[in-house]
Amino acid sequence: MKNSLVSFDNTEVAFSGKSDADLRRAYWLFRMIGINFLVKIAPPFVDAALALHLPVKGLIRATIFKHFCGGESVDDCEQTIAKLSKYHIGAILDYSVEGKETEEDFEHALQETLATITHAKTDKRIPFSVFKVTGFARMALLEKVNANESLTPAETEEFERVRNRVLTICQSGYDSQVPIYIDAEDFSIQDVIDRLATEMMMRFNREKVMVYNTLQMYRTDRYHFLQESYRHAMEKNYMLGVKIVRGAYMERERKRAVELGMPSPIHPDKAASDKAYDDALRFSMEHIDRIAICAGTHNEKSSLLLTELMQEKNMPHNHPHIWFSQLLGMSDHISYNLSRLDYNVTKYVPYGPVASVLPYLIRRAQENTSVSGQTSRELSLIMQEMKRRKGGN
Repeated sequence: MKNSLVSFDNTEVAFSGKSDADLRRAYWLFRMIGINFLVKIAPPFVDAALALHLPVKGLIRATIFKHFCGGESVDDCEQTIAKLSKYHIGAILDYSVEGKETEEDFEHALQETLATITHAKTDKRIPFSVFKVTGFARMALLEKVNANESLTPAETEEFERVRNRVLTICQSGYDSQVPIYIDAEDFSIQDVIDRLATEMMMRFNREKVMVYNTLQMYRTDRYHFLQESYRHAMEKNYMLGVKIVRGAYMERERKRAVELGMPSPIHPDKAASDKAYDDALRFSMEHIDRIAICAGTHNEKSSLLLTELMQEKNMPHNHPHIWFSQLLGMSDHISYNLSRLDYNVTKYVPYGPVASVLPYLIRRAQENTSVSGQTSRELSLIMQEMKRRKGGN
């Protein structure tokens, strides 16, 4: 049954939060991102420029950072939070510093994440907090734990500190009544993240969903994992929280599988990934009394499918177990058109120092070029709205 109320073609609604200058910047940004060659060669040039203290930070801050990030600190994000709230879209503050390796960095990331929870506790415009386990742990340690290798006494203590950081965040979210998303990451460390997420859900999701694990549905095993997660939640008597995404590490994980001589963990094509994603939505909706979901997707068909499944069940648009989410700076035609119809919608709002957030920004650009049609779709909608504002429609 098609949901006739929902359309993602209304660019006036989609870009109602953007000025003409915002649109022009977005147009040129997506034009550049659409050039695969530039996206591939840019990272080493940017790294070199930063290492040589060349004045590129200002350029980055005024372009890609301004489009995809809320600012360098929680306070800097206020303008973005307020703008989204005006259109009934929640903000999820995401401290997006990646690739750190010291205990000092991990403790700083912990305090930043706790600060987002404190901020959200008294601000209903921020309905969730989020973190990556790699924000609090060395990649090499997580890979060793994931592979069930023996740890040295020092490594055992180190991993216990990691677990305690995760526990501290989830406890803070529970005490503050701010639900927590635990993001998915590389295949090589996802098992240990799943174990930590399950442990936290068993502890904090007894009465309602306060902790969500994230499932990357481009992985061939994730639909079965969703079914098993539900079975486990029923057996152990807790509520299951899942953020359902397609995934953000596809090229890297395929390359790594080849290097290790193992089968790729990724579906062979987009159609298979799309089917797995939509099957996950259907399964979750069949058990929505015990599962809370966030559909983290830039895919119009999957977003529309979820609204149709809700309509079939005569569910209110703002059902507390169902959220839609997109990244700041992307797929506004989905976010704003859904929020206008009172669906629960959030935007991920990354923040952090410009240089430290660069790995995240580069990954966003590379993800756009690797997802068929994403950049061209963004561009076509922007051009359509620019034409409409000039009186061309």
